[in-house]
Amino acid sequence: MASGREYPRAPMVGVGAVVLRDGEVLLVKRKHEPGKGLWSIPGGLVELGERLRDAVKREILEETGMEVEVGELLDVVDNIVRDEEGRVRFHYVLVDFLAEPLGGSPAASGDAEEARWFKRDEIKPGELTKTAARLLRKIGFLSG
Repeated sequence: MASGREYPRAPMVGVGAVVLRDGEVLLVKRKHEPGKGLWSIPGGLVELGERLRDAVKREILEETGMEVEVGELLDVVDNIVRDEEGRVRFHYVLVDFLAEPLGGSPAASGDAEEARWFKRDEIKPGELTKTAARLLRKIGFLSG
């Protein structure tokens, strides 16, 4: 894990994308905290001088090996995780988009342990990060 992510001095800006194809969504299994071992939408941190949509394309390619076309903005949220003592362990401002794949097959790398397409009935909400579950409900991919 890159230094400075845990117990940061300031919030970090992250991007992600809900990538949809023929009734399926592309998810990655997180390799690191927060959410280690849970399925999430692919994404990561914005680099200095990088535009949000360019960061989405780069991060999806890095984590899944897939190129995407970035669509509409879905949501902007805070993801703040505190430790047992109440100190901020992680603080991300997440900017999430809708995206369409331009081709290829998912292959996990970078911060992803695994990457694959899921049909609605294959997703178990308890195995998703809170952010991914909220976004998938927001676009009607998951009920509840």
